[in-house]
Amino acid sequence: MVIVGAGPTGLTAATLLAQYGVESLVLDRWETIYPQPRAVHLDDEICRILGRLGLFAEFSGISWRCNGLRLVDRDMRVLAEFRRDAAHGRHGYPEASMFHQPELEALLRSGLKRHSVVTLRGGAEVTSLAPEVGGVRVAFTESGRPDSVLARYVLGCDGANSLTRTSIGAVMRDLGCTQRWLVADIRTDAELDAWEGVHQVSDPTRAATYMRIGKNRYRWEFQLTDGETADDYREPAALVPLLKPWTGETPADRLEIVRVAEYTFRAQVADRWRDRRVFLLGDAAHLTPPFIGQGMGAGMRDAMNLAWKLAGVLDGTLPETVLASYETERKPHATTMIRLAKLMGTAMTEGGELGNLLRRVAAPRLHLVPGLRKRVLETATPALHRSALVARPLLRHSLAGRQCPNAPIGGGRRLDDVTAGRFAFISTAEPSPAQRADIEQRGAVLVMALPGSALHRWLRRGFAHAAVVRPDATVHSAGRDLTALCAAIPPYHATP
Repeated sequence: MVIVGAGPTGLTAATLLAQYGVESLVLDRWETIYPQPRAVHLDDEICRILGRLGLFAEFSGISWRCNGLRLVDRDMRVLAEFRRDAAHGRHGYPEASMFHQPELEALLRSGLKRHSVVTLRGGAEVTSLAPEVGGVRVAFTESGRPDSVLARYVLGCDGANSLTRTSIGAVMRDLGCTQRWLVADIRTDAELDAWEGVHQVSDPTRAATYMRIGKNRYRWEFQLTDGETADDYREPAALVPLLKPWTGETPADRLEIVRVAEYTFRAQVADRWRDRRVFLLGDAAHLTPPFIGQGMGAGMRDAMNLAWKLAGVLDGTLPETVLASYETERKPHATTMIRLAKLMGTAMTEGGELGNLLRRVAAPRLHLVPGLRKRVLETATPALHRSALVARPLLRHSLAGRQCPNAPIGGGRRLDDVTAGRFAFISTAEPSPAQRADIEQRGAVLVMALPGSALHRWLRRGFAHAAVVRPDATVHSAGRDLTALCAAIPPYHATP
């Protein structure tokens, strides 16, 4: 297995595969970790992936809890507030965490070193991919010397300017969002005394976002007007006045400018994510505007979705045809999240003075709209589409395609502590001896959802007596017929 790119997506994929014993070579064009901060937010679903990697406890030490989102006007008056659980969501992790990306990547690399089946080579730039019998020839240069390796599969985690995407002839389809923003990262030991959450400034003249991402790290983003560039704000004399609503009387010499950059926020999805043995993941497959903080997390979801399927195919447990489910499941999900980010960005930043007036009138009343506050606060992402590994019925509600909660199961443990990496059969009813034998033969673990437990309530709300849950915590199938559900468990014997 060759993984092109050692960002969060590539490192996550390599670690998940390594847990199944799958050998991989990770090639990255940078000698070391890219030093500049980029992504800053993870939700509880992504923290759950970090837990699966065995890294969440260490991540807690480098992250900053976030209390949610405030919509404010140009005068910093609060229009609406949407709080997140800064301690524990339904998966047992904070619903919103802020972080410094180079620190996260260092953590992911340290975790990768625990697995001898993975080799990471920095300063290795991939130059071409060519299909051969039984695999893909990956050519690259390292320290100016050409080299190549034959890979069974290739995962292109090489970012927005992906050579992997170009190599398979895929192109980005634009979803109609292009905005230029100034991004400023500041370090200061001064206490700014601002609300501990994301501030979204709805101002038709200068939309902005503020967030604290660490003990002494802060991020500001300002929409640029026509004719402006980041170069206009590289000097403190130009930048500090923009920060004044949050920094107040803090002297400029106590604000260390870590980075000032211009970013073009885009909404794009690749027209196809696979060509035979080559797959696209992360920014190589999709670009998400930052308004809901889901860009980097989408790539980690890609890795979580694909890794266990590849492990099953490589050990002969699953047929290779199931790999088609990766794009079938992930592409619509990523597209939905991109459209949601685009909608949020439009609602918060556009419409001129009329839009600003509407926000001032409507935002304080959002809590009165049935279900809207829950929808804004809910961290659960949409259900995956039907596929070979998601048995969603066409005409009725089902848990299939949704994430099973990482619920407490007693003894201080949660579901992932006993099921991670394997199929699980979660049931409110005691299976018969024959059903138990069938579950075990198929490589799944049985978890009883006892009356009054979170899993029992979850199944009841889904009108189900039992559910088959995949290694990535997605529900494969759910219903009331235990015999049929036992038979639906795909035989899977790849174990971490």
